[in-house]
Amino acid sequence: MMAFLVFSLLLLSITSFNFTKTANLNSELLETNKSIQKEIDVLKSQDQYKINKNLEEKISNIEKTYDLAVKTYEKITDLRDQKKKTSEYDELFAESLSLLSKRNYSSASSTLASINTRLNQAVVKNPVANVATSTKINAPINNTPPGSGYSRQNVKTDFGTFLVDIVTADLNSTKVIVDTASESDCANDCPALSLGDYVSRNGAFAAVNGSYFCPSDYPSCTGKTNSFDTLLMNKSKKYFNSDNNVYSTVPAVIFSGNRVRYVTQSLQWGRDSGVDAVLANQPLLVSDGQVVFGGDDEVKRSGAGSRSFVGSTGSTAYIGVVHGVNAAQMARVLNAMGIQNALNLDSGGSIALWSGGYKVGPGRNIPNALLFIGK
Repeated sequence: MMAFLVFSLLLLSITSFNFTKTANLNSELLETNKSIQKEIDVLKSQDQYKINKNLEEKISNIEKTYDLAVKTYEKITDLRDQKKKTSEYDELFAESLSLLSKRNYSSASSTLASINTRLNQAVVKNPVANVATSTKINAPINNTPPGSGYSRQNVKTDFGTFLVDIVTADLNSTKVIVDTASESDCANDCPALSLGDYVSRNGAFAAVNGSYFCPSDYPSCTGKTNSFDTLLMNKSKKYFNSDNNVYSTVPAVIFSGNRVRYVTQSLQWGRDSGVDAVLANQPLLVSDGQVVFGGDDEVKRSGAGSRSFVGSTGSTAYIGVVHGVNAAQMARVLNAMGIQNALNLDSGGSIALWSGGYKVGPGRNIPNALLFIGK
């Protein structure tokens, strides 16, 4: 019943919305939610719960609807963090909450599905996060990464043309590090900084947001805000999440001098502190010049939007953002650019790219970042 607990907190956060017609909706729905929780607990305690498949299906559908509400809210939150207008979705979301308060789960589910359809259409219509849309028109078509420094360019593929913000660095003159806001493992209420803060305190000339984490404005992240679960070694040679076996199969990138190594599973990497940086995230997009990710059903990866990456070809490293793509499409875009290896980083409202200033972002505060520093 975790969905109900999360949803209660979601309702509390709705008070920040400017819904003039639903001023008292939050407290009313909170009480309704408690009532529904008690009702389901009673149903589950009855004998027919064990044998009545229709009842079991009904309970499952209720939970799925609440879960969909939470995920929809988090998508809207991502848009808001990208400084995009959300009033249209806020209004519809308020309507879905009203339907939930009346226990009209079917109509609520339909409304939530409609919101998600509109959100996806909005990404197709305006795919660029925190970048003026006019730049997409003005950016040249170029499928080759810059020899050094920053470039904004349109990359042409056999399935469309996509805007890419990219920074190139020679590892013979650049050191790659990962910095963390926390000094050690953190499970909840973890510190987070803006990408600009990470740049300033390290003297970096370029940087990008790091691994997936649990944002403080996500209802589903209650009890684990700003935490991340994957392997990482920061600039102080401190390893994070070394004992987290749940995510030991997540790919990782390792920087050491002018060499870059990728492992398909974090468990393939020891705890060598002689390297410069270790960062695990998923999925691995391109390996040895071949696209190795074709897509899956994971929401974070299947939806179109702006997505950040770290990549390399020989002793050349790349960081950047591809706009208006899902993870599988990003893999193909980077492959079309001739980038030999690439790993997906966080996306949505956490997106930020720095090269002498914000090129994308700033996005929300983040618990870790990957940075380019001059040797």
